[in-house]
Amino acid sequence: MRHDYLWDGSGEPDSEVLRLERLLSEFRSHRPAPELQPRPRWSAIAAAAALVAAGTWLASGAKPEGWQVARAGAGRSRLAVGETLETGAGGHATVNVGSIGYIEVDANSRLRLERARGDRQRMSLEYGLIRAFITAPPRTFVVDTPSAVATDLGCFYTLEVDKDGGGRVSVLAGWVSFAHAGRESFIPAGAACLTRPGRGPGTPYREQSSPAFRQALQNFDFGGGGDGALDIVLTEATKDDAFTLWHLLTEPRVFDALAALVPPPAGVTREGILRGDRQMLDRWWDQLGLGNAGWWRHLERPLQ
Repeated sequence: MRHDYLWDGSGEPDSEVLRLERLLSEFRSHRPAPELQPRPRWSAIAAAAALVAAGTWLASGAKPEGWQVARAGAGRSRLAVGETLETGAGGHATVNVGSIGYIEVDANSRLRLERARGDRQRMSLEYGLIRAFITAPPRTFVVDTPSAVATDLGCFYTLEVDKDGGGRVSVLAGWVSFAHAGRESFIPAGAACLTRPGRGPGTPYREQSSPAFRQALQNFDFGGGGDGALDIVLTEATKDDAFTLWHLLTEPRVFDALAALVPPPAGVTREGILRGDRQMLDRWWDQLGLGNAGWWRHLERPLQ
């Protein structure tokens, strides 16, 4: 499933990405704006209003049962736990996530509210696309999809799921965890990750990685590309792709490629990394400059 707001890595980011970046600036500045209103299409001005309203609810400590829904031309309603929200071909909806933020629901989407408590908000996205704006501690907001579980770590992201159950998460701020059957990928701002039924999440990658890098990574994760695809990934990787290689450190050749880009700290050895030594992996992660290992371990507590 392809949407024009997603940048494919070639040329300059398209206008929708630029609008999302401006919206993120509005989000961070907390500028006053009108109360949330239903709207027929995505726009930076209306979305900024939704985000400020989210901040107002958060500050008020309100903890309504279920989620409030605003639809263009249909007013407001309440989505209770166990109920389903479906948008048609021309439908859009804005949904508060308890008191911690909002999601924008695109046309042709179907979701179900699974849990709505102050410290645990959970939904399932059967298909379609949402844009999530969450201001809450890590793992407060969780989205189940047919092939992976997306867990918000306090951020701003888009998540899309196609009718076959495959999906893609794209993060503009903060982090998102994508997990399935013991496999977990962590996607930072500026990065994305694919997921496929029966396979779960692939390896996260920068949106600005080279097309050859991204295609080879997809072939390696889902297309049976094997060593040939991995060779291209390692050849195309730059220092900014180091976090992708870190996720692949179970592959012996990846150690040497990552070490050439970001040398491991003293005491971190090839043998230790390949046997999955957690402390060594954490120390090398720290070297990448994307957060400390203590924070990483905190994210690994089981989902509730």
